[in-house]
Amino acid sequence: MLPDPRLAPVLIGSEIYRRSSYGPKHPLAIPRVSTALDLIAAMGWLPAGGWVPAPLATPDQLARFHHPDYIAALQRAEATQQVDPADKARFHIGAHGNPVYREVFSRPATSAGGCMLAARLTARGGVVHCPGGGTHHGRPDRASGFCYLNDPVLGLLTWLDQGLRNILYIDIDAHHGDGVQDAFHDDSRVFTLSLHEAARWPFTGAATDRAGGHARNLPVPAGFHDSEMLWLLHQAILPIVRHLRPQAIMLQAGADALEEDPLSRLALSNNAHWGVVRALMGEAPRLIVLGGGGYNPWSVGRCWAGIWATLSGIEIPNRVTPEAERVLRDLTFHRAAGRNPPENWFTTLRDPPRRGVVRAEVQRVAAAALRDLPAPAVVA
Repeated sequence: MLPDPRLAPVLIGSEIYRRSSYGPKHPLAIPRVSTALDLIAAMGWLPAGGWVPAPLATPDQLARFHHPDYIAALQRAEATQQVDPADKARFHIGAHGNPVYREVFSRPATSAGGCMLAARLTARGGVVHCPGGGTHHGRPDRASGFCYLNDPVLGLLTWLDQGLRNILYIDIDAHHGDGVQDAFHDDSRVFTLSLHEAARWPFTGAATDRAGGHARNLPVPAGFHDSEMLWLLHQAILPIVRHLRPQAIMLQAGADALEEDPLSRLALSNNAHWGVVRALMGEAPRLIVLGGGGYNPWSVGRCWAGIWATLSGIEIPNRVTPEAERVLRDLTFHRAAGRNPPENWFTTLRDPPRRGVVRAEVQRVAAAALRDLPAPAVVA
């Protein structure tokens, strides 16, 4: 029997991520979800019964958003471990940073299955953490930005299929949540709010981009730090949440906005992510927190494990358990930051706070997001 997320938060995981890699030279050569799950277990934070396995989404389930020809192409690529030129050109499999790898269909289909399960579990309310989800760039008919399928969209559609009419999707990944915004461009039932680094790939998500009125974008400058996140949380994100009064919130909590990440120039500590999670708890009857980007195994694993602790009301100690320290010391990272990791990456989960002056540019972004918000949806 599946747990009830109204009684206690539910953690969804899978072993498929443990030995899965996009290739030794790819940013996603690192263990992320498995590290977070191992840290949660090593800290003694697993819920009764452990984490719930994410099911493999079926082609029919994926076709709720993705084109059947594209799904079939992903399955062929996994079966043959190659892609023909026509599929590469049409579907961007094996191209544009989206390599063919051993689980090129089954890994994203597991992420999609986990996100859809999270939405089903929260049909009547509750909280679910699904760190394997968050592939927010995936397109209906092609891979994009390391994302082969768009599990947030599939989870949101599952909520819509249950009859929800007022859903808020919040994205704090360093990269704009373009695939989710575009999927719901013309659907007033889903409002998307993306905070991301300005002038970074995919080079979308300007403050003026409102997707037919159902989106707000918060593009932030390089060096964006904890004090500025706190400002946007209280001056933009929470005011929008309380204006819309959503029936459900999905948060994509990509860890690539952390200072240690090699694929962004932002400067957050994991305290900022945990603060956003804490602030959203109780703002809607349903809350799903996903993973997303993140390309440093220590920063990602520590951040997402701390998200689970925050959702569970667990106080994060100053020092990890010996078992968790072993998990952290066993990690390897072949970029420059992995050659001489600081000691606190092995012994703590919490980063030192990164505070500073809230720049005028950030204040302007907050003010712009609040202009001309749509009327809240009327829910029977």
